[in-house]
Amino acid sequence: MRHLKGGKRLGLDSSHRKAMLRNMVTSLLEHGRIRTTETRAKEVRRLADRVITLSKRVPHASLASLSGDALDEANARRVHAVRMARRWVDDRVVLEKIFSEYSDRYAQRPGGYTRVLKLGRRPGDLAAMALVGT
Repeated sequence: MRHLKGGKRLGLDSSHRKAMLRNMVTSLLEHGRIRTTETRAKEVRRLADRVITLSKRVPHASLASLSGDALDEANARRVHAVRMARRWVDDRVVLEKIFSEYSDRYAQRPGGYTRVLKLGRRPGDLAAMALVGT
C-alpha cells in the first residue's frame, strides 16, 4: 500500500520521473508557462511552489540593508536556499531569475504562486491537458 507516500508515480521509475519533473520545473520557471497533462501539471505546480517559497526566505533586496553578522547569516541562509532549489532547477540563469525576480514578485503572497488551467483533451489519445503558469 502507498499510504502517506507523497506525489504521483506517473507510470515512470523514480529516476525518470525525477528527471522529467526537474526539466518541467526548470522550463516553467524559465518561460512562465508550460503545456502538459493535468496530472503532470499538478505535480509540477507542487514542486515549483516549493522552489519559489525557498527563494522568498532571503529576498534579494533585503541583503543590501544588512551589515556585519546579520549580513553573514543572511548570506548563509541564501546559499542554503539556493542549494536546496538547485535540486529542482538545472539552469543557473533560471536560479538567478528565481532568487531575484520571483522572490520580489511574490514577496507579499503567502502561497499559490502557480495556476493550473484545464485546456480540454488532446486529440491523439484524449489525455486531459492543462496549462501551468506562474
